[in-house]
Amino acid sequence: MPTKTIGFVGLGIMGLPMAKNLLDAGYPVVGHNRSAASVKELVDHGGIDGGTPTGVARRADIVLTCLPNSSVVEDIVFGESGESDPLIDGLEAGVTLIDHSTISPTTAESLADRLDDRGVSTLDAPLSGGEGGATEGTLSIMVGGDEEVLNEQMDVLEVLGSTITHCGPNGTGQTTKACNQIVAAAQTVAVGEALVFANEAGADVEAVVKAISSGAAGCWTLDNRAPSMIRGEFDPGFFAEYLYKDLRIATDAGDAYGAPMPQATVANELYKSMVQNGMGRDDYSGIVQVIEMLAGREGRVTE
Repeated sequence: MPTKTIGFVGLGIMGLPMAKNLLDAGYPVVGHNRSAASVKELVDHGGIDGGTPTGVARRADIVLTCLPNSSVVEDIVFGESGESDPLIDGLEAGVTLIDHSTISPTTAESLADRLDDRGVSTLDAPLSGGEGGATEGTLSIMVGGDEEVLNEQMDVLEVLGSTITHCGPNGTGQTTKACNQIVAAAQTVAVGEALVFANEAGADVEAVVKAISSGAAGCWTLDNRAPSMIRGEFDPGFFAEYLYKDLRIATDAGDAYGAPMPQATVANELYKSMVQNGMGRDDYSGIVQVIEMLAGREGRVTE
């Protein structure tokens, strides 16, 4: 029977199913979220309402966060933008903080340095796999930080993901996630472009997807997103506005490190257009809508 009490701050589209999986695995979970409905759902599943980030930290042996961006992480951890009860007020030496948010690599490094001064170990551990992976416990988790700390917390992470990869020191988990998002965005834009082209050319779009999925163009996006893209079904597994945020992180880091990012820059602009046109809360596969707008008409398969 697990003996660690886990604190979980950020019970959103990814965090809530992750916290539920930890409860199902036998871990006591103390949670907090800015919206009360998610906390109630956690409590109904057997969890405990921590009240505030400080309250969560005071009860936990290990704290997990899954938050929207760098500034929210810094606010929840240190109270730098108005959070009156941040995690830092409840974290004791010897506790480990695992941040599952997608944030800047430099922010992750700074977070680790500041918490290390308090005797708190930190792992940056962003995720890939979307809501489905969070629900099924099959996420890919990219971890930056001390390998010994990772080994100590591996039992927790193995509940959440099927692939846990140590990428190097603090910050490298976030660097790896940026690489993941560059490729994911490029794939999705390319699939959307191909689908619109096939439709404009008068091809059977479903047949096109079937044909190219088994060839050199085969990829996760064709298998898992193309069927919903051609039907205009964009219920979010991962919000488009989040991918836009992630691409800004990647392109900013590219500037900082002098790495050319032509493909990521194009994808960034297309996702910006998606957000500006009110589609930011659609699934990121909804990028096909922007390409349809450029084409001047929709091309959808109807049953």
